[in-house]
Amino acid sequence: MLFSLFINLFKSKFMKYLFSFLSIIVLSSFMLVGTPSIHKFKVKSIDGSTIDFAKFKGKKILVVNVASKCGYTRQYEGLEKLYAANKDKLVIVGFPANNFGSQEPGTDAEIVEFCKARFGVSFPMASKISVKGEDVAPIYKWLTTKADNGVLAATVSWNFNKFLLDENGKMIAYFPSKVEPNSEEIAKYLK
Repeated sequence: MLFSLFINLFKSKFMKYLFSFLSIIVLSSFMLVGTPSIHKFKVKSIDGSTIDFAKFKGKKILVVNVASKCGYTRQYEGLEKLYAANKDKLVIVGFPANNFGSQEPGTDAEIVEFCKARFGVSFPMASKISVKGEDVAPIYKWLTTKADNGVLAATVSWNFNKFLLDENGKMIAYFPSKVEPNSEEIAKYLK
């Protein structure tokens, strides 16, 4: 009788520990699945290499659709200053796109030359893509679709729209073109 009591006690404590352990594993799995991250994306760089967003873990990421012949093109200067001042905690990734008024007609090589010569751009630049429409790039589909990014739905309405992601690759905010790179609206997230 004493022996069976001991076995029952062992079984119940063992079962409690086992249940706790399994619960932690199951909850962790749900948490991983339930936290969409940009870190899953790899895109072609403007120089032909690969931009792996997983390499940006631990830093905020500002994703911007850019164009060379736009009224907002001057924002390249502000983006470069923001990047240079915050390299330890922020990565900016530019995505050239020709979706608005044919304002990015150049090839990747022409875009690189323009950005370096005119604005000294040193932040990562992706190969030219589409940021809206039927041929939207997968990363921009993710950025603009709440069901995919888990936070917000957005419409890329013009060049120099900005998406800010946290150190874990999770969406924080969306900013339209008129929000300058040096604005308080963006700066408050970098403090």
